[in-house]
Amino acid sequence: MPQPDHISLLGVPDPAGLEEDLQAIWAKCVEKLGFVPNVYSTYSLKPQRLRNFMAMYNDIMLSKSGLSKLEREMVAVVVSSANRCYYCLVAHGAAVRMLSGDPELGEMMALNYRVARLDPRQRAMLDFAWKLTTTPNLIDDADRDGLRAQGLTNEDIFDLSETTAFFNLSNRMASATEMMPNREYHAAQRP
Repeated sequence: MPQPDHISLLGVPDPAGLEEDLQAIWAKCVEKLGFVPNVYSTYSLKPQRLRNFMAMYNDIMLSKSGLSKLEREMVAVVVSSANRCYYCLVAHGAAVRMLSGDPELGEMMALNYRVARLDPRQRAMLDFAWKLTTTPNLIDDADRDGLRAQGLTNEDIFDLSETTAFFNLSNRMASATEMMPNREYHAAQRP
């Protein structure tokens, strides 16, 4: 049974009516990916918020960090698993498959990251992301010290925390709008 056909239950504007800078981003997405991510379409309801969202996403996920791109995507999926965010589980699960070259890792991150064979650093990072998502009031010095013991710097802990926080925001927006993932993500990087 396929997922619902809508992008967002709040509707999305006609891309032809978007401002020129956003139309250029749409064109670039189609050129590079073959589609416009539905998160962009959903956020285009509030164009300046879309610009802010893209800037924050790009800074958190693509800027220089002690966390690899794969590790940040793994955090995105683990946070989305805790929140049961369908959109992000599908979209970022595909990114984990692509970046890792492992067709099973995305599903392990989505369903139970604890079954994955991860190095101790990654396990500590994902345990922290899970705890920060599910019981943020319980984060304490022992959690930060545990990350430091695995070689994370204070800057790395900041990046991990910010990535976790960003995907909690993103998950809540996806759930509130019943945002559907692009169908292309389902088949991405599958043998």
